[in-house]
Amino acid sequence: MKPQGVHPEGAESTSDASSRPDTADVDGKDTDDCVEEVHADEVESDEPLLPARVHRPSDLMRLLVGVLAVVVLLAIAAFAHGTTSGLEQDINKGTGQAPDLLIKIAGLASSIAILLVPVAFAIERLIKRDGLRIADGVLAAVLAHGVTLATDLWVAKAAPGSIQEALTQPSPGDIHALTDPVHGYLAPVIAYMTAVGMSRRPRWRAVLWIVLMLDAFSMLVTGYTTPFSIILTVLIGWTVAYGTLYAVGSPNVRPTGQTLIAGLRTVGFHPVSAAREEVSETAENGDRGRRYFVTLEDGPPLDVTVVDREQQAQGFFYRVWRNLTLRGFATRSSLQSLRQALEQEALLAYAAIAAGANAPKLIATSELGPDAVMLVYEHTGGRTLESLAEDEITDELLRNTWRQVQALQSRRIAHRRLAGDAIVVDRSGAVILTDLRGGEIAASTLLLRMDVAQLVTTLGLLAGAERAVASAVSILGPDAVADCLPMLQPIALTRSTRATLRRLARERAQREREAVLEASQQAKQARLEEAPDDARPVLEKPDKKTAKAEARAEKRAIDDAIEEAREEDLLTQIRHQVLLIRPQAPVEPARLERVKPRTLMSFIAGAIGAYFLLTQLTHIEFGPLVANAEWGWVAAAVLFSACSYFAAAMALLGFVPERVGFLRTVAAQVAGSFVKIVAPAAVGGVALNTRFLQRQGVRPGLAVASVGASQLFGLGCHILMLLSFGYLTGTEKTPSLSPSRTVIAGLLTVAVLVLVVTSVPFLRKFVVTRVRSLFAGVVPRMLDVLQRPQKLVTGIGGMLLLTACFVMCLDASIRAFGQEGTSLSIASVAVVFLAGNALGSAAPTPGGVGAVEATLTVGLIAVGLPKEVAAPAVLLFRLLTLWLPVLPGWLAFNHLSRKGAL
Repeated sequence: MKPQGVHPEGAESTSDASSRPDTADVDGKDTDDCVEEVHADEVESDEPLLPARVHRPSDLMRLLVGVLAVVVLLAIAAFAHGTTSGLEQDINKGTGQAPDLLIKIAGLASSIAILLVPVAFAIERLIKRDGLRIADGVLAAVLAHGVTLATDLWVAKAAPGSIQEALTQPSPGDIHALTDPVHGYLAPVIAYMTAVGMSRRPRWRAVLWIVLMLDAFSMLVTGYTTPFSIILTVLIGWTVAYGTLYAVGSPNVRPTGQTLIAGLRTVGFHPVSAAREEVSETAENGDRGRRYFVTLEDGPPLDVTVVDREQQAQGFFYRVWRNLTLRGFATRSSLQSLRQALEQEALLAYAAIAAGANAPKLIATSELGPDAVMLVYEHTGGRTLESLAEDEITDELLRNTWRQVQALQSRRIAHRRLAGDAIVVDRSGAVILTDLRGGEIAASTLLLRMDVAQLVTTLGLLAGAERAVASAVSILGPDAVADCLPMLQPIALTRSTRATLRRLARERAQREREAVLEASQQAKQARLEEAPDDARPVLEKPDKKTAKAEARAEKRAIDDAIEEAREEDLLTQIRHQVLLIRPQAPVEPARLERVKPRTLMSFIAGAIGAYFLLTQLTHIEFGPLVANAEWGWVAAAVLFSACSYFAAAMALLGFVPERVGFLRTVAAQVAGSFVKIVAPAAVGGVALNTRFLQRQGVRPGLAVASVGASQLFGLGCHILMLLSFGYLTGTEKTPSLSPSRTVIAGLLTVAVLVLVVTSVPFLRKFVVTRVRSLFAGVVPRMLDVLQRPQKLVTGIGGMLLLTACFVMCLDASIRAFGQEGTSLSIASVAVVFLAGNALGSAAPTPGGVGAVEATLTVGLIAVGLPKEVAAPAVLLFRLLTLWLPVLPGWLAFNHLSRKGAL
């Protein structure tokens, strides 16, 4: 962090600063007056130009919440008709006892106030030279009026009867007419008042609520509205307002450097200049505040941190996601008020110094209007730990860092962000802990251990695992360091540390791939150089025996290169260093995640699939359908499903040159039926087959290559079969052999995707990296298989047979419920199955639950099968291929595990 240069004039003029909205009073004086006074004293400030408008994530969140609330309200009105009717009767009964005079006064007062309050607030804002907010409010009001008209039209013409009854009732003046579902004048007023920022003005907000309650009361009593209509009106106005603010952006209310100087004068300082420090504005540290280096007329300089609402919103969605996925003790509040942020940082600063740790000394705090606060620290100087050169990071410096953390932990204070930029080394070599805002007092033992895990990782990145662990043990002791091992996992580290570890992992993988390719080339070159001149033509065009010998030699060279190039990641190195000191230390990672992203995605996809299926099944009468089912075709579907496991075993063994038992491989494929219920289909089967081959004596690298070769070849066969059957489907109803438009559209889509990937540098690099790693391991394995025709025929035959078994199982399921004339051609069934299977493999849900059912049902209906037949046929197919094999799969999995085969 270094301050930017100080200029004679600020980046923003006094008039620009004074025109900023919502610049509240400071010690009884308007901030604009303070700014003019400061400018008169010619105080220098350096502040980069700020954007005139900002798009706040909080506005987007309120928009989404409002839309969700409207949907929930309409759902309640549609499906809870009895509840809504009872609620209306109770409210009408209660309000009907109100005196007529009170009703008339309330109606008159609210009708006048609805017009006067917006006008009065607009005048007040114009006096403050805040015309932009008025424009935002007018735009929101216009949009809200349009939404109310559209809603009224929808309720009158297309809405279900239950929603219409909940939102309208016969008009008191004309029993043949209905009241408005949404109040056309109230929703725009709410949108206007919300968009102009009345919620941040307590007095105006109180007036608004009084007016709204009076209006609602008078409308309910006189019978011109319903409770649901009032709620819907408020929600529409509120939602449209925040949608408008997020779309056009809110006026930027960040205090400028001149405003900061004015605030410093109010707390007794006499600043000469203020320079903004350069810090990275990432999602993780963007809410830490803007920092200024302030020089005074007399006395040492100051470090000032300014926190405003916009910076608090930075990283909001990331923090919400962390709160959702991690357990409570591992997270902190995703959104705090400015007052809470000020109090927390001040409390942590005082607590750290009281504990004996070196931390910036807080000497003053103050508000800078309603949208910002400042914290004034004594200037520390120095450089961050991550900016030091490698030779400057001495063992004594590492130990001093641990001493500061030990001081915090002695008073149970958790820092929560011990990254390299939060540790400062001053000119004398003293270590200072900064960025205490996210810490906690009275922290739990788990949080203290997370701090140790984070700091040992930070120091390991800078000085190596051995020195980091040794310095920690010398200060904290071996037991305290060993206790942090369960927390030594990426999810417990800061976002910047995780990003660094991922970058190092990519670099490490790249070095391993380059070593493998280099070893392969060197092996070939060495064989050519060692061979006599008369034998070189034979090596360049080898026979079968020579090719096998070359392949074996090349595999040995590649395996040796992989072993030599393999590097342990930093976290593994740290664990090994700790285990050398405490061999009995716990290494099992603590469970910090409340819910994994994959589990959440599986739940959402499963819910969508279940909803789709339930909507299809509600129109089907299963009694007559099951009674008329052809049980012979059901038995045939069971037989085809059972045969698929033998075909899967053939497809795998065809790419394994080593000798592996066939029946045991079949049992492993049955066990895969259990595994794919708890893991995505494209992941669980690969992991199980790789583990199975390793247990059967195949070396780990070769096992991975064999499964990868099988998957690669299967992907190619899948695409070819999909195109072939799609072509046949398009020619079934035409005399000429012309492909269908769907196939042509698919080919054009693939061509466009290829062009996009090859033209975008990031995507091209991503694909090239993956393909290079593929050629480093999988392709040599396929070359081994190509030299054994019997194995190649087994693999290809198994893949074709596997697809045929599934297609015939689906076809038999269709025939089991279909009537005469409702069956489909094999080509059509194959296209539907191949498309559904591809989507199921890509879906993150276990076994493709939800995605496969939806795709197969829609596909069968699209090719001409009645919905009454497609839905039960898909259910039977999935029952036989996914759910019924779970119990045999579990038994096979346990049996193979006991035998040591998994």
